[in-house]
Amino acid sequence: MPLMPKRVKYRKQQRGSRSGLATTNTELSQGDFGLKAMDRAWITNIQIEACRVCINRHLKRHGKLWIRIFPDKPVSKKPIEVRMGKGKGNPEFWVAVVRPGTILFELAGVSDTLAREAMRLAAAKVGIRTVMVSRNAKA
Repeated sequence: MPLMPKRVKYRKQQRGSRSGLATTNTELSQGDFGLKAMDRAWITNIQIEACRVCINRHLKRHGKLWIRIFPDKPVSKKPIEVRMGKGKGNPEFWVAVVRPGTILFELAGVSDTLAREAMRLAAAKVGIRTVMVSRNAKA
């Protein structure tokens, strides 16, 4: 099942701004452990899915995983070897806009060492600097 919106009001969006810090989605809401972004980036639907698969494989169906970001922004591209002009290209993929401080994933029901390793594996798939946070404020 692809991670993208079922339907949108407009097919194409402008690039927008990634400046500033995250104001929402900055605290743990459901889980005991979380992966927090330290950089700003566009995280693609493919990257989010790769992280989800990676975490679930490492946990071996123990615990619960929450994905706190959703790719709701379409990114368009023009085909290769096409001249300038003639309008905007078609939407190629979907991204989630991530600012510093955003919680990407949350985990509950697993030990600290298992959660730490799962988050380390997921952080390698995202491609930005991240830090693991926990409720007991050790991390």
